[in-house]
Formats: sequence, C-alpha cells, structure tokens
Amino acid sequence: MHKLILAAAAGIIGAVATAASAQTILVSMKGPGAGNPFWAAVERGATEKAAEMGVDVVVLSPPTESDVPAQIAQVEDQLAKGVDGIVIAPTDPNALAPVIDEAIADGVSVVFIDTKGANEGVTYIGTDNQMGASLAAKHICENVEEGADVAILQGIVTQSTGKARADGSHEGLSACGLNIVAEQTGEWDRAKGLAVMENIITGNPNLKGVFASNDNMGLGAIEALKNADMLDQVFLVGFDANPDAAESVLAGEMAATVAQNPYNMGAFGIESVLTLISGGSLDPVIDTGTVLVTMENAEDFN
Repeated sequence: MHKLILAAAAGIIGAVATAASAQTILVSMKGPGAGNPFWAAVERGATEKAAEMGVDVVVLSPPTESDVPAQIAQVEDQLAKGVDGIVIAPTDPNALAPVIDEAIADGVSVVFIDTKGANEGVTYIGTDNQMGASLAAKHICENVEEGADVAILQGIVTQSTGKARADGSHEGLSACGLNIVAEQTGEWDRAKGLAVMENIITGNPNLKGVFASNDNMGLGAIEALKNADMLDQVFLVGFDANPDAAESVLAGEMAATVAQNPYNMGAFGIESVLTLISGGSLDPVIDTGTVLVTMENAEDFN
C-alpha cells in the first residue's frame, strides 16, 4: 500500500516537474492578427505547432507595424520572464538588433520570420520577397502596354521585407519599359493605402498599373480606384494572397496577388527554434516559397 502511495506521489511530482520544465517560446509578430489575415495565419501556425510539440507559446505584437518601441519593450519583458526561445518578425531589424543580441548572449535561441533581421548568424524563415515582387512586376508587364504610367505602393522600406519588395518591383517594372510615376509608402496599412492611392490618382490620371507591396494596401487602393471610377483602367497586383485579396481577385477587382505561406512561417518558426534549443543547427535561410494567384487559382486561397 505504501509503495502504491509512493509511486502515485512520484508520478504526480514527475508530472509537475515536466509541466514546470515545459519550454516557453515567444512569437513576436510585427502586427496584430486581428484585422490582418496574414498575421492571423502566422499566429495559427505557431500555436498549433506549439500544441503539437508540447511547448508553451506566447504570441505578442505591437499595436501597429510601425511601433518599434512597443515591440522592443515586449521582447525585453519576455526575456525578463525567462522565455527559452524567440520567433520574431522585427518591425525594424536595426532597432531590434541589440535586444536580440542580449537574448542570444543569455542563451535564448532566436529565429527570424517574415523579415530578415540584422543579427549575423540568425536563421531567416520566410519568403524571397524580391523574387516575389519580381513575379508581380512580370505579371503587370505582361498585361500593361509598354511606356504606360504605373505606381508602387511601398511598405516600410527600413524593413528588409519592404525594401526587397520595393527593389524587386522597381527593377521589374523598369526593365520592361513601364513608366514609374510614383513610389510611396502606405506603411502596410489599408487606410493609408487608400489615402496614398488617392494622392497618386490626383497627380496621375493616366495610371494603368499598380504594385501594392501587401494586400492590405492593395485593397485600400482598390477602394480609391473604385471611388475615382478608375478600377477598369488600372491593373493592380498585391502581395500576401490573404483570403480577402483572393476574394477581390475572384470578383475581378484586384488582378492578382503573390501568395506566401504565413501559416508555415509560424509553424516552421516553432520547429526551428526548438531544433536550436535541443542543440541542432539550421540553414541560414528557410524559403517558404511564392506563387502568383490569379482568377485561375484564387479559389484555393479564398
């Protein structure tokens, strides 16, 4: 009887010890999942993979993708609480670099998702954004007459994602002989995308094509084009293949969008940081791939 009690007690203590030793991973996203299907998919991928692998996950984001101090404060707070690993999409890679260095010095494993960081030797998991933007530019070139006026809605170009998409689209649109009349940032935001598009339309009534560096801005631009009765004359391609953008493509509004795999960014992020925690190694870059989403395949992303 005493042996049974002792065995049961040992089992309880062992379970408590296992629970107490469960690893905690911080997933620090650039923006909140609410209102942005891209970040919602990243969060879902991370939380589902964490549950599958038996680890705890804390998902945090600043109020907006431009609120760099808020993200830094969140990461510092979680480091103070003793997280074992960090999966992070940095709002500003250079500004986040010191706190990432601090984490690594403290033995915390780190991987970047979506946006490549400035810290040497830290694996990046995400899209080849320059290639994806080139894919979008090629599609615009194939559907807009050479010499026509086109515009680029940039993201935040201090981020590697924003710069890569700006560079890839600019190079692609210039190479095929289109006339880039505007390159302005909408800071990844739908309302700002609408406002910037209104300004571009005012100065460029002959606009024929637009590359929007993400679907949020692209959908805002679609609203502006509708309001100006110009939707039929402007060929607009977005980036991310969010469900609402796929719906816009199916409705014949947005011409196309470039698909990423945000779910895999979250899931691969968890897997990869756990590999590091267990003493394993990673490739410098893990590419999650891109594909052009048009009327033909948009139903797969809706």
